[in-house]
Amino acid sequence: MIKHIVMWKIKDSHEGMSKEELMDKIKQDLEGLKSVIPEIKEMEIGRNSNELPTSFDVALYSEFESKEDLAIYQEHPEHVKVAEFIRQVRTDAVVVDYET
Repeated sequence: MIKHIVMWKIKDSHEGMSKEELMDKIKQDLEGLKSVIPEIKEMEIGRNSNELPTSFDVALYSEFESKEDLAIYQEHPEHVKVAEFIRQVRTDAVVVDYET
């Protein structure tokens, strides 16, 4: 099993959207991937609930059966669209992939 965790810091605004709206869109878009990418075994998207300066704004937790399934997810055209949007609206990101 592969666990894939990503966290993002989000811009205060982008193309007329507020930070709150951007985070809502990220959550909605990522959750929509569950219905089109069968390799996703588990997925949770959460918004930060504290105000620490070291905090990230949005977190993704996902599980895949194998590294190959993770690669299929990452290369899927629908995921690529979501990732491109996130790259436009994030200021920082961290990623951890580990096997259990």
